[in-house]
Amino acid sequence: MSNRRFFIKSSLASIVLAGLSPAVPVLSAELADELPEKRTVKLRFAIASDGHYGQPKTDYKRDHDNIIGWLNQSHDQSPLDFVIINGDLVHDRPELLSEVKNNYFDKLKVPFYAVPGNHDHADTATWKNVFGYEDNFSFEKNGIGFVLVNTSDVKGTYRCPDNVFLKQALDQFKNLQTVFVVMHIPPHFWVPESPFVECPDTIKLLHDYTNVKAVFHGHDHSLDAVFYTAKLPHFFDAHFGGSWGTTYKGYRIVEVNEDGKILTHQVNASQVPVLNETKL
Repeated sequence: MSNRRFFIKSSLASIVLAGLSPAVPVLSAELADELPEKRTVKLRFAIASDGHYGQPKTDYKRDHDNIIGWLNQSHDQSPLDFVIINGDLVHDRPELLSEVKNNYFDKLKVPFYAVPGNHDHADTATWKNVFGYEDNFSFEKNGIGFVLVNTSDVKGTYRCPDNVFLKQALDQFKNLQTVFVVMHIPPHFWVPESPFVECPDTIKLLHDYTNVKAVFHGHDHSLDAVFYTAKLPHFFDAHFGGSWGTTYKGYRIVEVNEDGKILTHQVNASQVPVLNETKL
C-alpha cells in the first residue's frame, strides 16, 4: 500500500473531522479533562483488527506476541472487561484459525470475541467450531449490547451485513441505553479508492436505533480515526499485523461510564514512530 494513499486518506480524515457536528466531543474528548479516579467506569474494552496471521513475508508471530503483551499490559494498568478482534485474524488460511486462537488469543487475561474478516475465509460451521459461536453473534455485558456481524464469505467477497440478523439483534437490545455494532468491512464509502461496500439499507437500519452509539470497523489498515454517517460515528483502529497500513501498530480502547458517556482513544502501542514529536 503506497505512502501516497496513506497520506491522502489521513488528510481526508482530518478534513472530515474538521467539519463535524458538536456531537463529536461526546465520543472523543468530553471526558479528557476528568481525572481517571473521578470516572466510574461501567465497561472498558479493547478492540484490535487485522493481525493477518500466516501472511508470507511478515513477522506475524512477533506481531501476535506483541498484541497479546500490549493488551495484557493495558489490562494490568486499567482492567479490561474483554477484547474484540475485528477481522482478518488469519491471512487466507482458515485452517490457522485454531492455531492463532489457541497459541495467542487464549493467552489474553480477559475473554475475547472475534469477528470474521474477508481474509478469514471461514464459513459459519468453521467459525462456530473454533470460537464457540456463529459468525453473526450478539451479547450483552454490564447492560451494554454488542452486535458482531460478518461482512464477507469463504471467497473473501466484500459483503453487506445480514440485515435480518442485524435487525433481530438490535430489536433484542432496544431497551438498552447503549449498543455497539462491530463489523470488519465498512458499509459506506468515505474516502476515494477505499475497499469498502455501499450498504444503504444497513446504514438506514443503524440510524433507526438511537441507542446504537457507535460502529467499529477494521479492514483499512491506514485508518485510525472516526467517520460519520449522519450523527453516527464509525471508528477505525488501524492494524496490529499485516504488510501495510499506519506506520505504527496498535488498538483502540473504549470506556462507557455509569452516566452513559463514552470515551474512546487509539493506542500507538508499538510507539514506532513516536507521533507528533517536536524538537525546538
